[in-house]
This record gives sequence, C-alpha cells and structure tokens, in this order.
Amino acid sequence: MSEKKNISIHGQWSNRWAFILAATGSAVGLGNIWKFPYIAGEYGGGAFVLIYLFCVALIGIPIMMAEVMLGRRGRQSPINTMRTLAKEEGRHGIWSWIGWMGVLAGFLILSYYSVIAGWALAYVFRVGSGMLQAADSAGIQNIFTELVSDPEKLLAWHTMFLVLTMVVVARGVKQGLEKAVRFLMPLLLILLLILVGYAMNTGHFGDAVDFLFKPDFSKLTGGAILTAMGHAFFTLSLGMGAIMIYGSYLPENTSIAKTSIIISVADTLVALLAGLAIFPIVFSFPDLTPGAGPGLIFQTLPLAFANMPGGLIFGTLFFILIVVAAWTSSISLIEPAVAWLIENRGMTRVKAAVLSGLATWLVGIATVLSFSHWAFDFNFLGAVKHNGVFDILDILTANIMLPVGGLFIAIFAGWMMKEKHSKEELGLKHSYILWQFLIKYIAPVLVIVVILNLFGVI
Repeated sequence: MSEKKNISIHGQWSNRWAFILAATGSAVGLGNIWKFPYIAGEYGGGAFVLIYLFCVALIGIPIMMAEVMLGRRGRQSPINTMRTLAKEEGRHGIWSWIGWMGVLAGFLILSYYSVIAGWALAYVFRVGSGMLQAADSAGIQNIFTELVSDPEKLLAWHTMFLVLTMVVVARGVKQGLEKAVRFLMPLLLILLLILVGYAMNTGHFGDAVDFLFKPDFSKLTGGAILTAMGHAFFTLSLGMGAIMIYGSYLPENTSIAKTSIIISVADTLVALLAGLAIFPIVFSFPDLTPGAGPGLIFQTLPLAFANMPGGLIFGTLFFILIVVAAWTSSISLIEPAVAWLIENRGMTRVKAAVLSGLATWLVGIATVLSFSHWAFDFNFLGAVKHNGVFDILDILTANIMLPVGGLFIAIFAGWMMKEKHSKEELGLKHSYILWQFLIKYIAPVLVIVVILNLFGVI
C-alpha cells in the first residue's frame, strides 16, 4: 500500500475512541430508543436479548468489520473506495455500485429521518413550555395530530434539524464530526442515566427489569429469531456507507475487530438503558402499552410525563435525548455524499455540505407532505400503509437497499478480496479464520434470510 492511501484527504480520527464514539453515534438512533426495548420485551426479555447478541456476533460484527476494513483500505468515499478496491483486487468495476447504493440509501434515509427528528425537536419545546402539562389523552393525541398534519410547521422543524446536521458536517472530520460526537455521546449517556434514575423512583422499575431481562424461552418463536436477526443487522448502521466512510478516517494501527465489538456492545447497552428509562414510566399507567411503537414516544410517554412529579423537566430531557440520538446518526448518513462531492467535483467541504443538505431538504418535503396533502394508502405484503412517499422510502431503504448493500459487502470482503489484503488490513492472527468463515458463509446466508423475511417469503 502506498503512503498516499494511508490517510484520507478528508483527515482522520484523533484516535480509536473518536471512531468508537462516532460509529456508536451512527448506530444509536431513533429505532434504538423505542424499537429494541419493545421487541426485546415482547419476545421473551432476557431470552431474546441472548439470541439478539448471538445474531450480532454472527451478522453484525463480521459485516461491520468488513465495512470498516474496506473503508480503511480505500480511504475515500464509498463509491470511490469500491471502485479502487475492485481494481486492486482485479474485479469488475461494477462493484462500485455497492458504494453508489450506500450513498443513495444514506441520502434517502436522512430525507425522512430528518422529518421524524424534527418532531422530536418540536416536542423539546412543546414539553418544555408546559403545553402538555394539563392535557389528557385526547389532548395529547390532538397536539401530535396537529403537528404532523401541518406541513408548514413540519417543514420548519425539518429545516432546523437539517441545519444542525449540516453545520457539523461542514466543519470537517476533526472540527465537525469528532468534536460533535465527543460532546454529544457523553451527553446522550448522561441523559439516559438521569432518566433511568428518575424511572427507578416510579415504583415500577422491577417490572421493567423483568420485562427486559427475565428469560421467557416459550416466547422464542421462529418469528422472534427472525426479528433478532433483522434488528442485529439494522441496528449497527450497516450497508449504507456510513461505517465505510467512518472507517476511511480510522488510523492505521487501530484494531478493527476490537473497535467493532466495542461499538456493538455499546449500541446494545444504550438500547437496554433506554428500555430501563422508558418502561417503568409506561408500567406506571395501566392503560399504556409498551408496544405502541413510534406512538409510544410522541403520544403515550408525553401523557405519562404530564401526569408525573417532575414530568416537565424529565420529559424535556427525554426529548433532548431523542434529538441527540437522531443528530449523531444523521451526520453519518450524509457524510458519504459530502465526501464524494469533495473528491469528484472538487468542491470545498462547506459547499458540498450545503448542496447535499439542500438536496436532502428538497426530497424531505415529500415526506413532510406524506402526513397531510400527499397522504395515500397502499398495500405492502398485506399491510396497509397510509403515509405515501414516507412509507415508500422506508420500505425501499430498509427492505431492499440496506440488506442488499450489506449482503454484497460481505460477498466482496469474503469472496472477491485477496486473503492477503484482508489479513493485512484486519491484523488478526488466530481469529482470522473465524471471521472469514462468518463473512463467507454465515453472514450472507443470514442476511438473505432477513431479506426473505422482510418480503414475507418466510
């Protein structure tokens, strides 16, 4: 490898902890806060958590290692990295489409993710101002409906969140991404721990611990295992170029295996802490259910906070937590596109960030309108979807682009790359054979199973 390849033109992380914080920030998003704790509780608590960790070890960690490895070897945006590596390995240039698909997936996800994160931003102010304090269940429902059905308000919050994202990205790797995650990730952890402390005093903390950790193996059905596999893949931000671009900024002497394991564990711990913060509050109110999905965040929890001592303060902190989790994910979603514009169009970082942000903002308008003027119903595999473009983008990215991207990253790293190169990059001694076995045979098969499950085939 030439010296030129050893450092990305965009700069690199100061150390491995900066990378760990950034990649964990990318992995911890809105889904972690509500989805994982809920599915864990639904599918057998501790029994499901064990299966999930097993799936992370079989799918998540090997593919994350592969994606970081490809990023660090290529030291460019995912598109150029895949083009360079395909050439280096004597493979067809068509492999660069993995990079294209990753960049496009990140861009499309951010276009609707920013709108949902805008809801959380709006709620920081709604809860903080005491707007929800006196409201009953119907009142809180009305506040939520009024927000999502008002395109002007949604557009304003979507714009604010995107500006927050692009300001960080425009400042570059060290001054933007690294500084942001060094501040935001400890803040996320502190907020979580404060909320867990608060939840301990609700009188229902023991119920939440049972719900999340008490193993109930009778609930471990085939559906539970498929859910664990799917979540193990999605939770780590794989298949959309984010981890690849972050890997390209990773210093040469950093262990890819160790950092991938730490990130996977940190991501799981954050999700479980979120469960310990949320569920004691949910269980304090008999008419609230843990399985309310996104509605749990914006409808049921505000109701709970409105009726609890200290609810105003802790409700506000909760929504700040949601915004922070979304913010650390959003910067990783757009970074691949920004890096490509700098490399291929000779733009300054600021110009590339403004252009990417503007394009994302424009596409996001379709999601803003999906909840009002452009709402339409359609049937997807027997499930009726109500929010037009938003649901289409969600299905396109989550059901097709990410798992297919992850599958081909595994195939390229396992089958297309010379063993000498992957050995050199990973620096593993005895465990290289294990990684190779997982990336060649186990991870691809399991990702195919995830894809077939998403499409209702199994």
